[in-house]
Amino acid sequence: MTSIDVLIVGGGMITHDQLLPSLLHMQREGRVGEVAVCASRPATVRRLLTAESLKRAFPGQTFRTFPEVGPPQPELFREVIGRMPPRHLVVIAVPDQLHFDVIMTALHHDQHVCVVKPMVLEYSHAQEIEREAHARGLLVAVEYHKRFDYRNLIARRKYRAGEFGEFRMGTACLLEKWNYRHSNFQNWMTVENSDPFSYIGCHYADLVHFITGLLPETVSVFGIRDRFPNGNEAFLWTDARVIWDNGACLNVQNALSFPDAAPGSNAQGLTLHCQGLSEGTWVSHSDQFRGVKYCYTESPDPNGAPYREPNPDYFEYIDLGGPGLVPVGYGYRSVEHIVSSALRVAGERDLHRRRDLLREIDDAGIIATPANSAYNELLVEAGRRSILNDGRREYVNAPKAR
Repeated sequence: MTSIDVLIVGGGMITHDQLLPSLLHMQREGRVGEVAVCASRPATVRRLLTAESLKRAFPGQTFRTFPEVGPPQPELFREVIGRMPPRHLVVIAVPDQLHFDVIMTALHHDQHVCVVKPMVLEYSHAQEIEREAHARGLLVAVEYHKRFDYRNLIARRKYRAGEFGEFRMGTACLLEKWNYRHSNFQNWMTVENSDPFSYIGCHYADLVHFITGLLPETVSVFGIRDRFPNGNEAFLWTDARVIWDNGACLNVQNALSFPDAAPGSNAQGLTLHCQGLSEGTWVSHSDQFRGVKYCYTESPDPNGAPYREPNPDYFEYIDLGGPGLVPVGYGYRSVEHIVSSALRVAGERDLHRRRDLLREIDDAGIIATPANSAYNELLVEAGRRSILNDGRREYVNAPKAR
């Protein structure tokens, strides 16, 4: 098998900014076959078809869209997945609370899966996904793209080689722009469904395990209730405290609060204070500022000023002299690694051989899978219990990761 067909379920911001362009570039290289996007509304996929950034980067390329016309069809993804040949790939980019249903639909139709983080909101769902994927010899990968930031891969290698000693205390934050409040977030990231720690704080909780190998033991999440512009109640500010199995403590702050007028696209970073045999050590990643300062003739962000501090490391287009533009950054590397792994597994007809390959992927621990990252689902589930009970401390009970 030299290429794999891909269906993206969900046509929002992450599809436009990262997932779809990554797949179109791999299609241009011959590793991805047909690309399709299925959303609930025709207007959603129409915006992708007419997006100037995609047209400019991928001239002459296109992708199928569902639905093309008519009223909203929230169940259409079932029909579209059902028409796919077996052992291709479904990429899932829908609201958190819908992940489980779409993942299981894809698995029941013998499709490999790539899903944006968090995979699901309940540990029992993660277990069910793991069992179904193993039985069918299918890859389920969680797209934690920060794992593919070179900073984090370097820190992982050095920490696990003992160069930082032992993690003891740390802080992390990821504050998204204020204008997220006016987006589709206000229709789904409500009190009963999700919160900023579950949605974006999980990135940094995952990174602590990814770098150190430690597992979360308890979590306390305090949330401030607020309202979206449409009146829906939500936890728009969260502060989490995660205690790890060596007694270390990580504080994580998340919100939809970063000023639109600020030059960066968000505020984010991770600091881990560690101890060696006779001295203190640390890991400090200031992720919202990557050393780039631009002042444009006019702002590329309608809510901002001409002065910008962009992140060139997550996802950017560059001109290498060929037709169109080339996507680069850890956002692309993450998708590329997952698609390449799915293509590798899909090329094996024998179920036992596919399971062997999946076990290799699980054991390597670079891609987050149900088998090697269940601590994330346990942490998110415990965090949801905590935030709904005014920050009560909850036990995570994370199983030992592979």
